[in-house]
Amino acid sequence: MMARSPPRYAGEVTEQNEHSLADDLRLALDLADAADAISAERFRSLDLVVEQKPDRTPVTDADRAVELAIRDGLARERPGDAILGEEFGEQPGTGGTGNPAGTGDSRGTGPHRQWIIDPIDGTANFLRGVPVWATLIALVVDGVPVLGVVSSPAFQKRWWASTGQGAWLSEQSGPPRRLAVSKVATLADASISYNSLKGWDEAGRLDALLELSRAVWRTRAYGEMWSYMMVAEGLLDVSGEYDLQPYDVAALIPIVEEAGGRFTGLAGEDALWSGSALATNGVLHEDTLTLLDES
Repeated sequence: MMARSPPRYAGEVTEQNEHSLADDLRLALDLADAADAISAERFRSLDLVVEQKPDRTPVTDADRAVELAIRDGLARERPGDAILGEEFGEQPGTGGTGNPAGTGDSRGTGPHRQWIIDPIDGTANFLRGVPVWATLIALVVDGVPVLGVVSSPAFQKRWWASTGQGAWLSEQSGPPRRLAVSKVATLADASISYNSLKGWDEAGRLDALLELSRAVWRTRAYGEMWSYMMVAEGLLDVSGEYDLQPYDVAALIPIVEEAGGRFTGLAGEDALWSGSALATNGVLHEDTLTLLDES
């Protein structure tokens, strides 16, 4: 069984309005339980309903059902909070706002408290029966992702983190364990995931990716949330890709950072609204950015 609540931490937690960050994390984990119950039942089902969205990406009845379940839970427990979800868009909150969201600089912009949801990250895998997919749930406060939950019932794994409280992984059996990134210190020894060759090509950065691949020890394209979680676990040293939305990365950022890594866009900018992602063990971050910038 996956953990139903986070480990108990010593010390005080930061208050956000009337809710502590620990309370928000417990809620996110409960929402992930509800999401898993829906998605696991629909995975590899013979009557899965698949449609094509206007952007030509697939969506299933499971995607929509998961997001609606999470939104219903938030409506009950955090009715004043804003929501951004992949399938049903933005819902404004009543807790105050900063500057308009989506301006390209997430820190200090957007709603004061906003939950960002990807009901099934990896829908194309989900509908083909490939187990690399997960539900992503994040809370962003004043533009900064402060907690993230990545729940993968097909892998029977769940990763989570909240600011200042570390990153954690629960698996089918055993207690949750704290995560830490690798200590690999040179690109020549690094194992990386580029996730989508087509994405780099469409961004006009294929040559840069090839230069990076020549500089490192090992390259793979694990895809979706999994490569970033492997950075947090210390199994990979670098992961990056283009063509991303905030709901693709918001939950990943706290997990990688709380595991000791760095998470930016591929030009070194804030990742949330950048449309790209670069997650590393921290030690290799500047070297990777420099190589990509010079290529």
